Amino acid sequence: MIPIYLITMFPFLAALLVVLLRRLISERYIGWYILIVPLSLFLALCRYLPKASGGEVHTESLPWIPSFDIHFVVNTDSLSLLFGLLITGIGSLVVLYSIYYMKNQKSLALFYTYLLLFMGAMLGIAFSDNMLFLYVFWELTSIASFFLIAFWYERKSSRYGAQKSLLITVFGGIAMLASFLLLHQITGTFSIRETMMQLDEIRSDVLFIPAMILLLLGAFTKSAQFPFHIWLPDAMEAPTPVSSYLHSATMVKAGIYLVARFAVIFGGNDLWFWLVGGTGLLTMLWGAFIALRQNDLKALLAYSTISQLGLIMCLLGVGSVAFAGNGVVHTEIYAAALFAALFHLINHSTFKGSLFMVAGIIDLSAGTRDIRRLGGLFALMPVTFLFAAIGSFSMAGLPPFNGFLSKEMFFSHALDAAKLGQWQMIFPILAVVASMMTFAYSMIMVFKVFFGKYRREQLDRTPVEAPLGMLLPPLILSLSMLAIFIWPNRLAEYIIMPALKNIMPGYDLATIEILHWHGWNTPLLMTFMTIGGGLVIFLLLKYWKKLYNLLPDVLSVDVLYRKSLSGIENIGSGLTNLYMTERLQHYVFYIYGMFIIFIGGMLFFEEGFLIDFSQDAPLEIYELLLAVVMASAGFSILIARTRLAAIILNGVVGYSIALFFVLFRAPDLALTQLVVETVTTVLFLGSFYFLPELPSRKGKLKSKWFRALVAVSVAIVFVMTALAVKSFRQFESISSFFEETEQPAGGSNIVNAILGDFRAFDTMLETIVLLTAGLGVYAIVKTTSKRRTRDEDQ
Repeated sequence: MIPIYLITMFPFLAALLVVLLRRLISERYIGWYILIVPLSLFLALCRYLPKASGGEVHTESLPWIPSFDIHFVVNTDSLSLLFGLLITGIGSLVVLYSIYYMKNQKSLALFYTYLLLFMGAMLGIAFSDNMLFLYVFWELTSIASFFLIAFWYERKSSRYGAQKSLLITVFGGIAMLASFLLLHQITGTFSIRETMMQLDEIRSDVLFIPAMILLLLGAFTKSAQFPFHIWLPDAMEAPTPVSSYLHSATMVKAGIYLVARFAVIFGGNDLWFWLVGGTGLLTMLWGAFIALRQNDLKALLAYSTISQLGLIMCLLGVGSVAFAGNGVVHTEIYAAALFAALFHLINHSTFKGSLFMVAGIIDLSAGTRDIRRLGGLFALMPVTFLFAAIGSFSMAGLPPFNGFLSKEMFFSHALDAAKLGQWQMIFPILAVVASMMTFAYSMIMVFKVFFGKYRREQLDRTPVEAPLGMLLPPLILSLSMLAIFIWPNRLAEYIIMPALKNIMPGYDLATIEILHWHGWNTPLLMTFMTIGGGLVIFLLLKYWKKLYNLLPDVLSVDVLYRKSLSGIENIGSGLTNLYMTERLQHYVFYIYGMFIIFIGGMLFFEEGFLIDFSQDAPLEIYELLLAVVMASAGFSILIARTRLAAIILNGVVGYSIALFFVLFRAPDLALTQLVVETVTTVLFLGSFYFLPELPSRKGKLKSKWFRALVAVSVAIVFVMTALAVKSFRQFESISSFFEETEQPAGGSNIVNAILGDFRAFDTMLETIVLLTAGLGVYAIVKTTSKRRTRDEDQ
C-alpha cells in the first residue's frame, strides 16, 4: 500500500508539476491530467478501509525537528479515513465537473494548482497526529481558499469575499494554535494520540477551559458557526466547482473534524456541551432563517450549508454528554448522537455537493442564478431537475433519500438532550422550527426554479441541458443518496461505526443500527410537523419575507464586521499618520528612543551598570591621545559648516579606529577597516559633490538641547553596554558549547570549526537573501522591459 505521508504530499507535488509544466500542457486537456490525482488517491485510501474498519490504526512518522519533539506523524484510523475519502472522492467529481464548467476560462493551470494545494492541505488536516503540522495544514487551507475565492480577482466582490474568509479563518487558526500550545504546556507533547492518554492531567489543569475555548474558536470560524458564519456567503463569489468542493464538502468540515477529534479530551464538560450544542443549534436556526430571504441560488445554498453545519455541530454537542461517563446506558444513548453527526456529515456532502453543481449548470445554461428570473425549467432541463429534486428532498429530510435517515436521528437525539434538564427543552423545539425552514427553502430550490411560468425575456439565453460530462458528477452523487438510503448499515459497518470508536477510544460501544422505520413515535411526529410547517412557510413566502424588513441593520453580524474592520483601519491609519511624518529626524529619534528605553532600561533594572575596572590593563598615553583625537573629530563633525569638512573628520574617526586595531595587534581588522574607510570616504565625496551646501544650523534652542540630550543618552547607553559586555553576564558563555562540539565538527582548531560549520549557515542565509533580492530585481526589470516594448508597439 502507498504510505499515507506520500498520499498527503502527492497533491503538493502535482501542484508543483502543474506550475513547472504549464507551458507544455494545453489548458484544454489539463483538467483530465489533474483528475488522475484525486482519483488515484481515492483508490489508494480505499485499500486502507478493511484494516481501519477492523480497528487497526496505521501510524507513520518522519522526523523533522527532533530537538523540539516535532515530527511529521500521520495516523490512519477510520475517522481520518472517512474525511480522506470525502476529500478525494468529492474532489474527483469536482475536478470532472470543472473540466466542463471552466473550459472557457483563462489561467486554468493556476485554478488547478490552487485546488491541488487545498486538497493536500485538507488531507494533511485529516491525517496529521502532530498538532503543529495540523495547524500548518489548517492555515494552508485558508490560503488556498483565499486564492480560489479570488480566482476572478477582477471582480471587487471576489476580492472582498477572499479577504473576509482569510481574516476570519486565520483568526480562528491562531486561536487554535494557542490552544495547542496550552495543551502542550499541560502534557509536554504535540501528539494528539499521546495527549488523549493524559485526560486526567488535562481536565484537572487550570488551563483546561482556556484551551477548550480557543480550540472551539478555531473550529467555529472554519465551519462557519454563528457569529463567524458571515464569511461563507461572500465566499460564494468563487467559481461554482470551488463552492461545491470547499464550502459544502471539505473546508467547512475541517471544524467538524476538529471538534470530533478532540471531543474525547473536552467532551463531558457542561461548558463544552453548551458551546458546541448551543452554538450548533443557533447556527442551524439562523442559517435556515436567512436562507429563506435569498434570491440567488448559490446564496440560498450557502446559508443552507451554514444551517446544516449547525445541525452537525449540535449533534456533536449532544453526543459529547457520552464522555461524562455516568453509566453504560447513558454512554450508549448519547454516543449515538455522535454516530448521527458523522452520518449526516456524509449525507450533507452528497446532497449539497450535487445541489451546488446543479446551481452551476443552471447559471451556465440560463445565464443567471436569480430565482426571481427563473421558472419553468423542468421542460427544458429535465435531467437537471431530477438531480435538483433528489438533492433538495434529501436536504429536506424526505424518504427515500439519505437525508431522511439522519434527520430522523437528529430529532431523536434532540429529544435525548431535553432529558438532561429544563433548559435543554429548547433543543427539540428549535430543531423542529429550523427544520421547517429547511423544508421551505428546499422546496424553493425545486418548485420556484423548475415549475411555474417560464420567462424567456428575463434570461440571457435559452436554457439547454448540460453536456453528459457535466451531468455525470451530480448523477453519481444522486445515486449515492439513494444507495445510502437503501443500504445505510453497510456504510455504518465499514466507516461510521469504526470512526465513532476512534472518537471514543476505550469505550465499549454496541453496534448502532440505522432503521428505516422506527414505528409511530415522537421523531416521526416531529417530521410531520416539519413537513406541515415547511409547506405553510413555502406557500406564504411573500408574507414571510416581510419579516426581514423588521430586522434592524444594527443586529446584522455582517454590518458589525464591516464597521469593526473600518474602525480598525481608521485607528491604524491614525496611528500610522501620527508617527509617519516624512521627517528623517523623527524616525531617527524613534530608533534612538527605543534603544535608550529597552537597552538602557534592561541594564538599569538588571544592574548591568556595575562595571568592574579592577582587572583591566593600564591605559598608555598614546592610547589616551588617540581617543582624544577621535572624540575631537567626532565633536567637530557636529559643528562643521561644509560637507567636505564633515567627510574628512568622519574619515579621521575611521582611520583612528584602524590605528587602535594596529595597537591591539589585530592587523587583519586594521586592514579591513582601512579598506572600508577609504572606499566609503571616496563614495561620500563622489555623492556629496552634487548636493547643495549644508543648510543653516539655526534653530530653536529648546530643540537643540533636546537633540543633544538624546545624543548624549544614546552615547552613554552605548558605552555602558560595551563596558557591560565584559562584566555583566546573564547567561553562560557560548564558548563552552563550541569547545564541546569542536571534535564532532571534525576540526582540530576551534576557530576553523566555527567558521567552517556554524558560520557557514550564516553565509548560506546571506546568499539566499542576495539570491532573493536578485530575483526581485530581475522580475522588476523584465516586467518593465515588457511594458516598455508593449508601449512602443502601440
